[in-house]
Amino acid sequence: MSDVLLPPLSPARADLIFNFDGKASWGIRDPARFHALLEEAKSLVEPGYYLGDNLFTWGRNNSFLDDERFRLAWWNNVQNDADQAIAWRRYLLVCAACHVRPLAGDFVECGVYLGSGIKTVIDYFGAEDFPQHFWGYDVFDFNPQGHVFADQKEGLYERVCARFADYPRVHLIRGLLPESFAQGMPSKIAYLHIDLNQAEPEIAVLEALFDRVVSGGIIMLDDYEWAMVYRTQKIQEDPWFERRGYRVWPLPTGQGMVIKR
Repeated sequence: MSDVLLPPLSPARADLIFNFDGKASWGIRDPARFHALLEEAKSLVEPGYYLGDNLFTWGRNNSFLDDERFRLAWWNNVQNDADQAIAWRRYLLVCAACHVRPLAGDFVECGVYLGSGIKTVIDYFGAEDFPQHFWGYDVFDFNPQGHVFADQKEGLYERVCARFADYPRVHLIRGLLPESFAQGMPSKIAYLHIDLNQAEPEIAVLEALFDRVVSGGIIMLDDYEWAMVYRTQKIQEDPWFERRGYRVWPLPTGQGMVIKR
């Protein structure tokens, strides 16, 4: 598959720098004062700022907005304020997908929620031009522990399945992890995105799937570099990877990345 062509990248224009205002951030004690201060701060910095998803940066290219194909795939899959705010995170998933496209292995996401992560990646390439199978695992309708999200209630599984009615290579499997792997799992994985919001099930997923990730495959850990209630993921995942001779790349988006050797 080494001759796989990537979608054309829009050429960046020297006369255009994008700013980004996200609609969601978390862990803010005084939202009114915080947002008032950030409005003032935006006026004091160079263009190319990103505000949202607990990030405030400036003087950046914001490459995800330069990429017109991504802008369309991302915006068409925004389901809520969080989907809008985590555009940078979504673009890193698309870049990871570009890297592994030539590899012999399926795509896997553990922690699907509304399906926007999977759908954004596939839509970036075009469903008809995305030959790999994409496996999505989630409890969907309930959460036995940890965070419960607004749409995590009866009927969510059917709602997400409807979003992928025209995507025959997407396989959505409902149930607790790692037990639900018994319903089906790929033998080779090129792309593994883990977003379970808790350390124990994420470690269990890594135990089950890490050896199936092919050389050059990418593992994206959605919450690795987040502190607050997510810090236990770093605390437990660091030694897990260390024992295997890997060091997780902490990303400013809050994600962590590992490239399989």
